[in-house]
Amino acid sequence: MKFIFIYFKESLKFLNEILIKKIDKKNTLVFSLIILLSINNLFAQTDTINKEYTPFSISGHVKNMHTWHGFVVHPGALFATSLEFNSKDKKFTFGFWGGASFASVDVENINTRENVSAFYKELSIYTKYRFSDRFFIEAVTHNNFTGVEERGDQLSYWSYDKTQGYNFVDINFGYNITPNTLLYLATIINGGSGDYEVQTDGSLKDSWTHYFEVNSKVWQNETESLSLFVGGAWSFLTDKTFYTESAGNIINIGATYKKQLSINKYKFPVDVTLMWNPEQERTVLQLNLTLF
Repeated sequence: MKFIFIYFKESLKFLNEILIKKIDKKNTLVFSLIILLSINNLFAQTDTINKEYTPFSISGHVKNMHTWHGFVVHPGALFATSLEFNSKDKKFTFGFWGGASFASVDVENINTRENVSAFYKELSIYTKYRFSDRFFIEAVTHNNFTGVEERGDQLSYWSYDKTQGYNFVDINFGYNITPNTLLYLATIINGGSGDYEVQTDGSLKDSWTHYFEVNSKVWQNETESLSLFVGGAWSFLTDKTFYTESAGNIINIGATYKKQLSINKYKFPVDVTLMWNPEQERTVLQLNLTLF
């Protein structure tokens, strides 16, 4: 427990440095070392852990599309998976989330100006700490490198260039005001990836976009549930945000229905999300089947 407090003290110091200056490769390496040393120390404390504790878990999902914060990240079918470490007290989580599509999208090559096919590819890294059953803090580096090489850019997994358009970091807070209602706030703190506004002199001004969502479970029984959600985005510094073109707006309204799907003796969690984005006038229905 003492280690966890030390870890978060150092992590908060590091996040403060991010807010003051851009992340470069050196800072990225420091962040990686902090995470690795943290996990190493957590393992050092598990010598006497009983056999019931399983530190690692994996998951696999099949989805007809991938949506996120009101965005359709990829419009076609894909397979998503995760590899996760959880501390014994279930307060600390560190994991990887990745996706690869079965269908491609067209991107324009910057050299030939021709459309070429590119498959969706993402490998994001996240860490979360739960202070209580109600409150958590989470940091995510989103690394969506779909079409990077196909459009003629140089692939660099740790690149957070504003205009390259595929890596950014956000920090998130979640608070359950009731057991069924979650308040969620996400703020982009590094990378840009479109999170800026072009000024009249051609310079780029960071937006530091905020996304806020209320998600509430309104009905449930033993195997099914229905949740409603609404989310919006804004910036205190610019009119344009990461999610909107001209001003802050409601961008994510919908409902998620979850149930246990039984096939022979096996049960698979499945959820269907109906999402409407008023900013983009886009409505979609996402299916997510959990295989394991």
